[in-house]
Amino acid sequence: MSTQASAVQTPTPFKPRIFSGIQPSGGLTLGNYLGALKRFVEKQDEGIETIYCLVDMHAITVWQDPAKLRQQTREGAAAFIAAGIDPARSILFNQSQVTAHAELGWIFNCVARMGWMSRMTQFKDKAGKNSENVSLGLFAYPALMAADIMAYHATMVPVGEDQKQHLELTRDIAIKFNNDYGVNFFPVVEPLIEGAATRVMSLRDGTKKMSKSDPSDQSRINLTDDADAIAAKIRKAKTDPEPLPDSVEGLKDRPEARNLVNIYAALAGHTVDQVIRDFAGAQFGTFKPALADLAVAKLAPITAEMNRLMADPGEIDRILGEGAERADALARPILEQVYDITGMIRSRRG
Repeated sequence: MSTQASAVQTPTPFKPRIFSGIQPSGGLTLGNYLGALKRFVEKQDEGIETIYCLVDMHAITVWQDPAKLRQQTREGAAAFIAAGIDPARSILFNQSQVTAHAELGWIFNCVARMGWMSRMTQFKDKAGKNSENVSLGLFAYPALMAADIMAYHATMVPVGEDQKQHLELTRDIAIKFNNDYGVNFFPVVEPLIEGAATRVMSLRDGTKKMSKSDPSDQSRINLTDDADAIAAKIRKAKTDPEPLPDSVEGLKDRPEARNLVNIYAALAGHTVDQVIRDFAGAQFGTFKPALADLAVAKLAPITAEMNRLMADPGEIDRILGEGAERADALARPILEQVYDITGMIRSRRG
């Protein structure tokens, strides 16, 4: 603990800034769109400063084929842009191009405690019984995630329920750093968890999250699916024989019905209550075609734009490079202040 810790300062007015990242793991689905990309666009359109990142350094915590990683990073960038992220209004880049992430990640490795890391449920889930054989990077993943956020003094992060624990760790690291060095340097970031379809479920099993790893392609709508595939998957989605209820309470214990209603609400920008009012008493033979038409109208243009962008990988690389320059311009001064706070001698070049 620093002897400066008693010099408690008045709170710093941190500028509202959103950061979020997606792993370039390929196979983006409707769940990624509704749970992340659509929300990212909404935040951009609210006028808050937004920084969005393809976290390729996180991706290599498990082995990646290099050619596939490059392809998937470009695909992820194309999905951001096709969904409505404007690289002129938001900062869009891939993590490895901004070295502040790795540099601050090391400092946070030295702030975070082993006990904190050991309690991360995602590490336990991914490592399973093989924890002795997984990479050190997978264990330290949450400290790098904290660095991703704090390198920009981000104050808000849109997250799903499965990332909430990592965000709480980010808050713990920021508080401990501030306390250890007697500063009010890092903001205590707030999670943004909202909306009807934060967690989109499988079209074949409403109790399981929609995932690209499901062996059945019928369980998910891929952002690369064409209009015919989208409509066919919704028509075949698992439901139950009962009509839609006249209240949200009537969806209890009906996971497949609830999932399709949630998807409709999120795509339409409506509340679940509003969808129930509009379709109360309708059979799924009526509701599914309406949902299919809506999904095609919203998703087919995204697929077409992704295909157009992926035909010119050089343009995607240019966009990511320009975004990285803008991101570095924000992160580098913050990192240099961290080095000063922690006592590192830095030659002043340039």
